[in-house]
Amino acid sequence: MTYSRMSSFSVYNMKIVFATHNKHKHAEVSAILGSQWEVLALPDIGCNTEIPETADTLRGNALQKAHYVYDRFHTNCFADDTGLEVEALNGAPGVYSARYAGEGCSYSDNVQKLLREMQDADNRKACFKTVVALILDGQEYIFEGRVDGIILREPRGGEGFGYDPVFLPDGFDQTFAEMDGALKNSISHRGRAMQKLIDFLNNR
Repeated sequence: MTYSRMSSFSVYNMKIVFATHNKHKHAEVSAILGSQWEVLALPDIGCNTEIPETADTLRGNALQKAHYVYDRFHTNCFADDTGLEVEALNGAPGVYSARYAGEGCSYSDNVQKLLREMQDADNRKACFKTVVALILDGQEYIFEGRVDGIILREPRGGEGFGYDPVFLPDGFDQTFAEMDGALKNSISHRGRAMQKLIDFLNNR
């Protein structure tokens, strides 16, 4: 299937493809970008295959996914990769955050494995990092976001996804899973990376 290239970016009613099948990430990014953008996910352009993520860095995976879409569907797009880096685990799970407990694992599986690995750790420091790769008319652009915090000893909250229930960002008394979406998006790693993307597109 060929999807028509969107080479002109207007800040009003702009369409942009986000290279993801993850409904939670799609909803979160759509909320961050706001009503000026219509964010299309991979199923919206007829891409129903899982895009390989074989790089050993967040940047590499984000670029791999963005190029996969651009090269096959000939449309401007962006992709992201996010990792949780824990000091006591020497930066793990890092680039393997989404599949920390194995292929096909659930968010809960990943959280429970993390808590088991850290059960004896006094150092709970961690950070979330997101790298967004935009391919616009064949040119690559990279945007990064980071937030520091600690890993709690048990989950709290029912919002968000992934490691949100056990991540307490510095300066807050709520985990990402206890925050409403607007607050989380304003301070999160993904929110910060996406804001840089928005600023870039607005100033083109």
